[in-house]
Amino acid sequence: MKKTGLLLVLVFAFIFSQCGIYQTLVNLSRVKFRLGNIANVYVEGVPVMNKRSVSDFSPLDALAFTRAISQGHLNVSLVVNVDAINPNDGKGGYPATNARITSFPWRLVIDGKELITGNLGAPFDVPGTGQQVTVPIAVSMDLLKNAQDKGYQSLINMVLRIAGLGNGKGNIALYAKPVIGTAIGNISYPQEIKIISETFN
Repeated sequence: MKKTGLLLVLVFAFIFSQCGIYQTLVNLSRVKFRLGNIANVYVEGVPVMNKRSVSDFSPLDALAFTRAISQGHLNVSLVVNVDAINPNDGKGGYPATNARITSFPWRLVIDGKELITGNLGAPFDVPGTGQQVTVPIAVSMDLLKNAQDKGYQSLINMVLRIAGLGNGKGNIALYAKPVIGTAIGNISYPQEIKIISETFN
């Protein structure tokens, strides 16, 4: 009889634990991401954020760019800010659940062309408060190596578009496959998500 009672306790404990795990996964699936602003954009060490067009760069800047291109590179660095929101604040029938993003493999795409891939330097938390959290992603790349058009003007225009200062910002997207830490270990999203600037995905 005691063995039967113990077995029932273990069965119910297993069922409740599975329900708890399932509820946790449901909650974590509600975490949303959006492409925020892009900051600290530099081309060959020249700041871009105060420029609106190719003509805004000085002759010395243009000389530095053309020299770099002639040498076979055009180094660009920037910070891509990703906005994250976790609505699991304990309201609306969902238990309060914090989300810890342990890995965030991403790839930056513009005009359908993948420019660079990377990951976060360290995990980050998205607390279950319903408040927006911004996650900065540092990006460094050789634009000349990855761009289809190698012309000076088109390359600088692409940098301006990446910075959100030129036309066609809507053609920029970040694809990511977040990995979330849970009580049963790390769980990866089943597929990539497309992160754009207009709405939380």
